[in-house]
Amino acid sequence: MNPALSLASIVLLVLLTACDRSTTGSNAPELASQEMTDAVGRVVRIPATPRRILALSELDLDALLALGLRPVGATNARGSDSPPAYLGTRAAGIESLGNVAQPSLDRIAVLQPDLILAGGQADPERLAQLEAIAPTVVSFTPGEFWQDSFRRIAEAVARPDEAQRVLDEYRKRAAALREKLAAHAGESVSIVRLTPNGPMFMLGDAFAGRVLADLSLVRPPAQRAPGAGHGPPLSRERLADIDGDWLFIGNYTPDPNGVAALRGEPAFAGLRAAQRGHVREVDATLWTMIGGPLAAKAVLDDVERAMLGATLEP
Repeated sequence: MNPALSLASIVLLVLLTACDRSTTGSNAPELASQEMTDAVGRVVRIPATPRRILALSELDLDALLALGLRPVGATNARGSDSPPAYLGTRAAGIESLGNVAQPSLDRIAVLQPDLILAGGQADPERLAQLEAIAPTVVSFTPGEFWQDSFRRIAEAVARPDEAQRVLDEYRKRAAALREKLAAHAGESVSIVRLTPNGPMFMLGDAFAGRVLADLSLVRPPAQRAPGAGHGPPLSRERLADIDGDWLFIGNYTPDPNGVAALRGEPAFAGLRAAQRGHVREVDATLWTMIGGPLAAKAVLDDVERAMLGATLEP
């Protein structure tokens, strides 16, 4: 569908779809509703118990699945034509809405959602298009602490108690692993995203870095700058900026040999992590994007495998 699709066209599509699906006509009961304030300060009226939810970001999908809910549709992971790989079979069978940056509005309308979670969405025009289809909640803003975002999503789907249980489980798991990693406390962990323009390190407030902090692990000095995104691509001369006691590399390049090429750089061999055999390739969607509770637990699993040689169930 054309990105410039008019609101009138969307409304017409929604009405036609609703007529096609309706079997009860005017006798259908009106669902109870509630108001909530979303991540950008909008007061939104939403169903008290939504049943047909769409997830337009990885975090929205992760959070819903962690809460025991399956959205009727979700966007693909960034750089992929499928859900995030770390979710495995949990996301199997969920209708694809296209890519995160530009989900298909016609697919969204046809699915007849009663709630759209649009985490990270800041475009007023796109929000208006989504609102013409169903109540839309901006569930988080970029850089927000993932646990706060998760609680907001749980509020939107009427699962606050379940959210608390999930967070308690995560904290218990993190505390247990932190104890196991006592000998590694204070070690530095570099988080790198590989791109066609070169490696980029994640900044100090990045999702995976905050999970590492729960394990008493730190980031290398160059990677402690505020921000949840990433730094600029690094030249060969600046590869030392990705060094640490451990180096986790997520590959977003179309070249499957990209990490091998990075390892082949002369300066790479001089990195402390390389010399100690502490370089690990990881899922870029998991380690270098905005994750939720399932992603956080998966990061803990990766760290346990890397640092303790643990064999864990996938």
